[in-house]
Amino acid sequence: MGSKNKLKRFKENETFANVIQPTREEVVNNFHLKGKWSEFFKNNNPIVLELGCGKGEYTVALAEKNPDKNFIGIDIKGARFWRGAKTALENNMQNVAFIRTQIELVDFIFGKNEVSEIWITFPDPQIKYKRTKHRMTNSEFLKKYHNILQEDGCVNLKTDSEFMHGYTLGLLHGEGHEILHSNHDVYKNVYSPEEVVGIQTFYEKQYLEQNKPITYIKFRIKY
Repeated sequence: MGSKNKLKRFKENETFANVIQPTREEVVNNFHLKGKWSEFFKNNNPIVLELGCGKGEYTVALAEKNPDKNFIGIDIKGARFWRGAKTALENNMQNVAFIRTQIELVDFIFGKNEVSEIWITFPDPQIKYKRTKHRMTNSEFLKKYHNILQEDGCVNLKTDSEFMHGYTLGLLHGEGHEILHSNHDVYKNVYSPEEVVGIQTFYEKQYLEQNKPITYIKFRIKY
């Protein structure tokens, strides 16, 4: 994407009512929407997050399928989720929002028990050992998710990375978390949830063309 395109999208994002772009300082110093997202959406419907939402395809598709829930995509790359934000506005979807910020700040953005569900779709597996701290299902991230999830809230991980799938399963078993569903190839399993096989991102379609299996885990964090 050219720099002119990026700048244009950044400018457009500033005009979108469904895009929030706080500074890091605003987030860590008593973020104004923390614990008050029901005021933003003007309802008390469950809140679902997509972390590292990319172009926002999953956020928007889930919101279309579930009008009785509110969906928030989070990513640091605003030029990417511009597409999802624009699509949501064009379709007058009142249950979609996007936040431009770092994923590791998620527990500064949402209050305790404020989130009902989390989706992590095709994250960078950060395979090198020194990148472990950046894996979005590591112990530190799970604690952050636990801080904001409701007691029965769950996390969904959908990935083309067998490494990420295996790493996450091992960690969940080792720490005693509750695995609700695990699948090494969702498109070859008749029991795969519709929201897993019924939505495909741009990159997922590329992976499927390369015959890469898509894996999925749904779990609850228990401490």
